[in-house]
Amino acid sequence: MTHSEDRPQDAGAVTPEELRDQVEQSRQELGETVEALAAKTDVKARAQHKAAEVKEQAGHAATQVRDKAARAARTVREKTPETLQEKAGQSAAQVRDTAAHAKHLVQDKAPEPVRQRAGQGARLARENRTVVLAAAAGVLALVLMRRRWKGHR
Repeated sequence: MTHSEDRPQDAGAVTPEELRDQVEQSRQELGETVEALAAKTDVKARAQHKAAEVKEQAGHAATQVRDKAARAARTVREKTPETLQEKAGQSAAQVRDTAAHAKHLVQDKAPEPVRQRAGQGARLARENRTVVLAAAAGVLALVLMRRRWKGHR
């Protein structure tokens, strides 16, 4: 044994292995700090992340509105008397017939941009049929109530 090996090490002395570990830990912490700072300065990524969050929130809101409209339409249907529902059905059939006739007229005489817009409107009406029917039933109910009210005066 050499003289240095016989001597007990100082309690405050740091071995080369401990120094390497400390350096490695400092490097890792520094790397994490640099990544965090880079993420904060990456405006484009932050904006894209925020846009994705807003898009998701809008999707949830749209779903809630659609569900609420469907519930309202169901409630209107449940509370609407049968005769009124039959009249609404007849009116809807008349509207479909008139729309089909108008479609043929538009196809024959309207310019292409007008036909495209009409197609978009028809597609939206088909996709939101429940809402359209609920609105038509509501309008029909108001018309019938108004007629009845005028008849009682």
